[in-house]
Amino acid sequence: MNHAPQVKKFIVENFYVSDANALGPETSLLEGGYVDSTGMLEIVTFLEEKFSIKVAEEELVPENFETIARICAYLERKQAKA
Repeated sequence: MNHAPQVKKFIVENFYVSDANALGPETSLLEGGYVDSTGMLEIVTFLEEKFSIKVAEEELVPENFETIARICAYLERKQAKA
């Protein structure tokens, strides 16, 4: 399932994104200045509530949360395990 539209919508609506079209699936959320460390916690809370998953502390790494594409891949892995 493609979660990218939902994840992107959450980011655009909850963080300062001047041009939503510039926020692509491989755009770095941290380096692009879209999200800071506190914002990452907001994204984690959104994912846990929206998709009924639990994000473990050791999973809070750039490999899972740096871009929308990585977030979606992480979600798919978590949901496949459930």
